[in-house]
Amino acid sequence: MNRKRIIILLVIIVALVAAVFLFKGKKEKTVVTDQAKPALTVSTESPDKRNWAQKVSATGNVQAWQEAVIGAEVSGLRLAELYVNVGDTVKKGQLLAKFTDEMTALDLEQQHAAVDEARARFVQAEAKAESSQKLKDAGMVSTLDNIQNKSNAQIAQAQLKAAEARVKAQKLRLAYTQVRAPDDGIISSRSATVGSVIQTGNEMFRYIRRNQLEWRAEVPEGPLSNIRVGQKVKLHTAQGGVLAGKVARISPVVDAQSRNGSVFIELSGTRDLKAGMFAQGELELGRTDAMTVAQNAVIVRDGYSYVFKVSDENRVSQIKVRIGRRMENRIEIIEGIPEGSQIVTAGAGFLSDGDLVRVENVKKRAAKNDAGNKVNLVNN
Repeated sequence: MNRKRIIILLVIIVALVAAVFLFKGKKEKTVVTDQAKPALTVSTESPDKRNWAQKVSATGNVQAWQEAVIGAEVSGLRLAELYVNVGDTVKKGQLLAKFTDEMTALDLEQQHAAVDEARARFVQAEAKAESSQKLKDAGMVSTLDNIQNKSNAQIAQAQLKAAEARVKAQKLRLAYTQVRAPDDGIISSRSATVGSVIQTGNEMFRYIRRNQLEWRAEVPEGPLSNIRVGQKVKLHTAQGGVLAGKVARISPVVDAQSRNGSVFIELSGTRDLKAGMFAQGELELGRTDAMTVAQNAVIVRDGYSYVFKVSDENRVSQIKVRIGRRMENRIEIIEGIPEGSQIVTAGAGFLSDGDLVRVENVKKRAAKNDAGNKVNLVNN
């Protein structure tokens, strides 16, 4: 009886041991199978070196190159006519407004009469001085009287010049009753109204000289030192347009609050722009070589940029990189990966560090090479 129990016990033990080994083998096979299975099929490429423009982005407002103020140059006269309004294009010397000029014209006539009177006194005084000199030479007039007569002639001459100067001033005042444009431009504002009496220096119009606009770009103090007069600029307007320009002036000071400096950009083709519009643009500082990868090769996780590098065993490693410029659907890699690395371009967002992948573009290249070799064998 004991012997039978022992035999049964041994059979049970053998069965249990066999079951354990069988389960362990299946588990190891499953693990090996799972480990050998690629997580994803991806495409890769090596970083590509390209010669890119080095640019600085900036924002700012469009403003008038020069917005001149046209004011009254006479006072106490009533404004009789206005010939232009806001938005009108004007030429140099064009009549913009006119004051009443009746009193000014009468004053000019009075000044002409005063000149005639002063000239007559001068002629009389000069003739008397000449006669006095002859009489003095003959001993008939004292030296004191002769000096007095000459002085009177000089005073009369000075009074004549003063009267002539007043005529010129009155002519100028009469000319100032007509307000004319000092240069070509476009009227940007008008504060004058017909019938008002305007004092000297009061603003009547504002106008944009030569209808020329410029962009005042606010540039951070870091790249500001690399900007030079004459460098090219590309401006993007709020309406989606693109304008070309060049650096005209650079402010010598930096704002203490924003730490930005002002760069004034001369624009060309500003037909659709208006002073006061907001715009953003890029200032080109030159061209440098850049190591680039496809834009979808870079993923952002936890605020940092990463790429996935594929090893010879088709396993990926997540590498932190520092990125730079973006252009042509590519991103500059400043540091993080060496040249010649194979970087995942398609499918990077679904990978984790250490994943096994299947590289699709390698197979395609191999198939392409095999096809090429077959063609060469046939041709040979």
